[in-house]
Amino acid sequence: MIALLRGTVHERRADAVVLLTPGGVGYQLGCSTTTIAGLPPIGADVELLCHLAVREDAMTLYGFADEAERDLFHLLVGVQAVGPKMALAVLSGGTPDEIAAGIAGGDAKRLQQAPGIGKRLAERIVAELQEKLAGHATLGRDASLPAGLGDPRSPVGEAREGLLGLGLPLAEVDALLAVARGETAAELIADALRRSRK
Repeated sequence: MIALLRGTVHERRADAVVLLTPGGVGYQLGCSTTTIAGLPPIGADVELLCHLAVREDAMTLYGFADEAERDLFHLLVGVQAVGPKMALAVLSGGTPDEIAAGIAGGDAKRLQQAPGIGKRLAERIVAELQEKLAGHATLGRDASLPAGLGDPRSPVGEAREGLLGLGLPLAEVDALLAVARGETAAELIADALRRSRK
């Protein structure tokens, strides 16, 4: 699972960046306009957190400036009918803290400003995430989560990325990893999947 990439900004687009890694491989990452705006100029080095979305017909990388943005992305794609591109559109509407505060405050109209987000979907996002984001100040650093969950390089963090890549909802993933047994990411994923089928 690709959880982080460090490389040189090779190309910038309105909704994506191409990072050229030291091994000579260029990775295209879909990003919010907020992350794009914060990137250094072409030729400069940068580090982005990642999420790899795996489908039958495609594998797509998404990049995030920080943990708060990535965690909010995971929450958004856990809402029915919200895909990665739509989640990035929402994230392009401000900082993660601003968006989380808006959702926590029930501000569905703010969400409707994002392309593709209509009234019903905005209200669904608020309904499903309002309670989860009530303490939005801890976004990206929730002390109640299992140890290592916020670190993409830890076994638990890698397992979380892997399970999310398989399409499991964020809340279910966190609940499964809170009780899963294993030393490596692969062992944790296997145990979590066994528990999810019970």
